[in-house]
Amino acid sequence: MTEVRANYDKSWKEALNEYFEDFLSFFFPAAHRAIDWTQPPESLDKELQNITASAETGDGVADKLYKVRLLDKKEAWILIHVEVQSYYDVNLEKRIYTYNYRAAELYDKFVVSLAVLGDTIPTWRPNRYAKSVLDCSLSLTFPIVKLIDYEQSWHELESSSNPFAIITMAHLKTKASTGNLTEREECPLAFNSRTL
Repeated sequence: MTEVRANYDKSWKEALNEYFEDFLSFFFPAAHRAIDWTQPPESLDKELQNITASAETGDGVADKLYKVRLLDKKEAWILIHVEVQSYYDVNLEKRIYTYNYRAAELYDKFVVSLAVLGDTIPTWRPNRYAKSVLDCSLSLTFPIVKLIDYEQSWHELESSSNPFAIITMAHLKTKASTGNLTEREECPLAFNSRTL
């Protein structure tokens, strides 16, 4: 029997397109509180495609770029780059750094990069890219969330009305059923080719 691979990329991108405000509220509440939600965020998918097309950093799972307005008015608007990575990738930090500086250069605006780690390795928590040679250094530190951390609060996920609670449960159930098609088909939450 051929294993059906979960389409994390499509599912996460569709969820982000539909529920970006809920995404930030659920995973990155400090960022959510700083945004003026009376001004709708603008998705910059085509621009991100141009930024990522020439990058030789591997494939991300779901990359999104949004233009948002802040409540404090210090910056009229900023860009938020979202990276969802469902598998270990040694190049993740470099890719996030590359996309961050390319977006910043293109728009001459500050770019906030956020990462959602959907892998199953508890100790893999990349949140910084840094290089230093002689007396010159550069670095980017970015917030992350680790989906497997939510396994400990399953009851809270079940009682949440935020769509990303169920998306997180679906992601975790799908990861847990990798290699077991029967278990995946029996789980109403698992990501499969028809999810979302």
